[in-house]
Amino acid sequence: MIVRTLEEAEKSDRKVQSKTWDSVRLLLKDDNMGFSFHITTLYAGTETRMHYKNHLESVYCMEGEAEIETLADGKKYEIKPGTIYILDQHDEHILRVHKEVKMACVFNPPVTGQEVHDESGAYPLVVD
Repeated sequence: MIVRTLEEAEKSDRKVQSKTWDSVRLLLKDDNMGFSFHITTLYAGTETRMHYKNHLESVYCMEGEAEIETLADGKKYEIKPGTIYILDQHDEHILRVHKEVKMACVFNPPVTGQEVHDESGAYPLVVD
């Protein structure tokens, strides 16, 4: 059994920060569960372009207000507490944060822990 607290993980190298967000990676590839689980905070007034070419992601909004735009079709969706969005087609998107959001995120395949977005908006795929 694995037991961790968000508070402990926030004080460790499991917390990764970028210009527009920070992410506490509670479950990683080395935990051998087949997915990773993160609590991610995106800062108010920011815009983050993402394109997970190597991962599928599900995102559940716990706090805040944002808008997601899928770049393939220009559709926009309101994100607020209780909303889940699933990037099942490796959707290239922009997340615009109106009021700081806190999200619970699941990645498949799992990330190793220190990933940040590359110039295309993706995380690299780490293969053993």
